[in-house]
Amino acid sequence: MDIVEVARFQRFVDEGNEALLERIFTPAEREYCRPRRACAQHYAARFAAKEAFVKALGMGIREGIGWRDVEVTHDSLDKPLFNFTPVAQARLQERRVLRSHLSLSHDGGMAIAMVILES
Repeated sequence: MDIVEVARFQRFVDEGNEALLERIFTPAEREYCRPRRACAQHYAARFAAKEAFVKALGMGIREGIGWRDVEVTHDSLDKPLFNFTPVAQARLQERRVLRSHLSLSHDGGMAIAMVILES
């Protein structure tokens, strides 16, 4: 589980800090967030999801997995899901993870994500 202050991402958006957003988020994630009215809360939720994922995996970012190796997407009913690069898939296989579950929420200036990994 991870929780993030939305204001942190609002500053990045307000400052036009595209370099930072490009370093953390995939093109598809930025395409999803950018046009939304409250885009900072969507960026914050995705950041929380990535942090919660590496915590659940038992490792950190820069320990063989990068920010863009884990992508948050949605199914046809808008349920949040992960897409993984081959690098992230290898880490999942090393730990015998078969399935991942993701829940996102944002309210009161905070964004939260919960990740469950099944083996």
